[in-house]
Amino acid sequence: MDIHVSLDSPGDRTARIYTALREAILDGRLARGDRVPATRDLAQQLGVARGTVTSAYDRLVAEGFLESRTGSGTFVSEVALATGAEDRERRARSGAVQPLELWLTPGGEPERPLDGRVHDLYAGLPDRRLFPLEVWRRLVSTQLRRSRLEDLTYVGRGHRRLRDEVARHLGLARSVVCSGEDVIVTVGAQQAIDLVARVLVEPGTVVAVEDPGYTAARRLFATHRAVVRGIPVDREGLVVDALPDDARIVYVTPSHQFPTGVAMTLSRRAALLRWAVDHDAVILEDDYDSEFRFSDRPLEPLQSLDREGRVIYVGTFSKSLLPSLRVGYLVAPLSLQPALREAKRVSMWEGDVVTHGALADFIAEGHHAAHVRRASRVYGERRRRLLAELSRFDDVLEVVPSVAGLHVCVHFRDQSVDDRSIAAAAARHGVRTEALTPRYLEQPPVQGLVMGIGTIEADAIPDAARRLGRALPRP
Repeated sequence: MDIHVSLDSPGDRTARIYTALREAILDGRLARGDRVPATRDLAQQLGVARGTVTSAYDRLVAEGFLESRTGSGTFVSEVALATGAEDRERRARSGAVQPLELWLTPGGEPERPLDGRVHDLYAGLPDRRLFPLEVWRRLVSTQLRRSRLEDLTYVGRGHRRLRDEVARHLGLARSVVCSGEDVIVTVGAQQAIDLVARVLVEPGTVVAVEDPGYTAARRLFATHRAVVRGIPVDREGLVVDALPDDARIVYVTPSHQFPTGVAMTLSRRAALLRWAVDHDAVILEDDYDSEFRFSDRPLEPLQSLDREGRVIYVGTFSKSLLPSLRVGYLVAPLSLQPALREAKRVSMWEGDVVTHGALADFIAEGHHAAHVRRASRVYGERRRRLLAELSRFDDVLEVVPSVAGLHVCVHFRDQSVDDRSIAAAAARHGVRTEALTPRYLEQPPVQGLVMGIGTIEADAIPDAARRLGRALPRP
């Protein structure tokens, strides 16, 4: 490995090399067992005589910091840090420059669960065990063998074949009106939202978001200096009549509202589209996990109902496949596409072409559709079991109706309880869940819990419910 040694100042070069290596060992940059450069190589790198480096190494060997292994080289001694120096933490300087106040505000994301939990009911996580890893490994390997330079063209849209496959998938599965030319591939849905904000938000722009809603989205808009307004959600979805007249963007999750789970009714969707036309606004539709539907009733996207070019459709493969793939997409009206492509080009270029090529093949060969069908059966059984278990607590909890997605939401019938305290108590009993109130921008009108079905086995749900019951208030 290369080691930085400064020889700019005058003085004994052997001593400076010795000191630099000793400090690197003591503060952990060179760990026990690490091989240091050969004396000839380090001397050439530093532009000094080999004997200068050899003298420094000899001193370090004599003091026990280095050890020479015949035929192998020189290594950091296995006992060099036995005094506990390896526990020293090397950190950046504290710094005199502070971030803008916006970044000093807590993000409102749920706290990490307590150690020792037994069951995970956290929302928003798919089951990675269901992912067809062997198929994916084969497709990635194929991409590494056949990648072509033309796939790396900087056009600000994403992998060409993937855009075509995403368009075909969205047209068949979600009735989204688009072609591959209309699709922009992003690093997850969050980047898609960020691109929209870059193109449409300037300081003071009013952005309406669901309340409760997706915390990361509303904070992202705030970082672009938008004025973020929370709009209440009822059993029909976003309350359109509560939208402010000066809102420029309305961010919604109509197919499976996050976190309540309600689906926006058709009449409410029509009202929102009319409102956008009347107020010259854009609707940002985040369809994050509606691939998993548990009702025969189709969930019509706002994008497919839009006749005026007011809807930007955003989606992701994080829920249907794996979050770690970091692949999302957006479909925008023609008038916004050049600006969105340029915003992507100047901020992120094209992303991981190997992953994008493998995902294009994954969709084209039918693996994505097959995986969604298999996973839907698994998640459907988990959802059925969870709802059955929650029915035992009808006197305490009210389940919010939903027909899609990987989580359910419940409200407490007694609104004097503190859902954060209940979630913390559940964690102590071995169940990770999420309080509802941190998802509100304004004063929470209800207390509740959000429970996911993505990472818990169906057979474990009864025990999870029993443990949860120990944390629930008594009626």
